[in-house]
Amino acid sequence: MTNKNLIITVDVDQPAHEVFNAVCNVSKWWTEDIRGKTKTLDDEFTVQFGDVHYSKQRLIEVVPDKKIVWLITDSRLNFLQNKQEWTDTRIVFDISAHGNKTRLQFTHVGLVPDIECYKDCSNAWGYYISGSLAELIASGKGQPEKKPTAGR
Repeated sequence: MTNKNLIITVDVDQPAHEVFNAVCNVSKWWTEDIRGKTKTLDDEFTVQFGDVHYSKQRLIEVVPDKKIVWLITDSRLNFLQNKQEWTDTRIVFDISAHGNKTRLQFTHVGLVPDIECYKDCSNAWGYYISGSLAELIASGKGQPEKKPTAGR
């Protein structure tokens, strides 16, 4: 059995506080369909991607400009047999200096190659972390999933 959690690393030119603030601004890089708060310890928020993905996160560790940890307390991924595969997994954002850059290391603890979601979820996280979040940090504009509009 493979226990290698998904890890994505991005190096950026912006300082740690800008990286931290971007990570906390979830609606600007992951999805606009979000409810709740996303910045301080014990904040809770939910995200929704149509009828495909719902998850509820609680911030269980927040060290400004250094680390954010989300615990997934509930999930429903309708494209999987085990629709709650994310429940009780953790998402960790580590922020550190790396030479003259700031390094953001994203780890989804529990998202390992042996689970059904690994391929699709790791591809999606690659887009959202290396693409959308990195763009938000660098340019101030990410590429989050758009919030559905009425009648769509």
